[in-house]
Amino acid sequence: MSFDRYGSDVLNNDWRAPKKGRAVEMDATVGLVVEEVTTDWCGEIVQVERDLGTVTLEDRRQKRRTFPLGPGFLLEGKPVILVPPARQGPKAPTHTASGSIAVQGRKARIARASRIFVEGRHDAELVEKVWGDDLRIEGVVVEYIEGVDDLSEHLRDFQPGPDRKVGVLVDHLVAGSKESRIAQSISKSPVGKHVLIVGHPFIDIWAAVKPERLGKQAWPTIPRTIEWKKGVCQSFGWPHRDQADIARAWKHILGKVNSFADLDPALLGRVEELIDFVTFEA
Repeated sequence: MSFDRYGSDVLNNDWRAPKKGRAVEMDATVGLVVEEVTTDWCGEIVQVERDLGTVTLEDRRQKRRTFPLGPGFLLEGKPVILVPPARQGPKAPTHTASGSIAVQGRKARIARASRIFVEGRHDAELVEKVWGDDLRIEGVVVEYIEGVDDLSEHLRDFQPGPDRKVGVLVDHLVAGSKESRIAQSISKSPVGKHVLIVGHPFIDIWAAVKPERLGKQAWPTIPRTIEWKKGVCQSFGWPHRDQADIARAWKHILGKVNSFADLDPALLGRVEELIDFVTFEA
């Protein structure tokens, strides 16, 4: 029998491997119990926000804490990289998001000359998500503008008329506001009868989404000294460092909207009014 006094060759093994093994990807499934390594916070996964890139853990005292998805977690003592669960394929809808009966196989109508203007990209995306199917069937195009300050110029370029109507959705259209003064001025102008300007009371289109859909009781009150969207993200405990965080927050909010039932009625009626206006044929 020979004796190896130097022992086994350490280079025969993966000497760089962590003691607990290498991290593997794991779906962040609700109900899974994991530990966050930097804080030793151990809890059950109760919420996964794909768009925000976060996971919420609830410990045995029913306290909750939110962490970024990715590496830095232990499952039964083994390192894991938490990733969002795979999405489920959609079923064929029986109704559109606006509540209309879905028409299967019907092609979109050629675009009308009439248009609907909205104040920003987020407004356009929300209108598209809820009323997009209806608008395509009616042949109505939604365009976004960067605010109502330049609305008169947009209308001058568009040249509204009996067959070229324009509906305009304005944020925070309340009495005495700058927006209301612009709207009154246009309604009294020569093209006023071919333009319908309606508004909602929300400071931003975000707030037209029911807060309950986000797991919140109400939209927060943000001081005027703080940018509203950034203040909302901060109040909700969401990332808010830069514009990319704001964009992810909106993607998260929009992802909670599946139909008209997720929106405040103060917005629903205004959009329907605009669609009726631009599609009415005398």
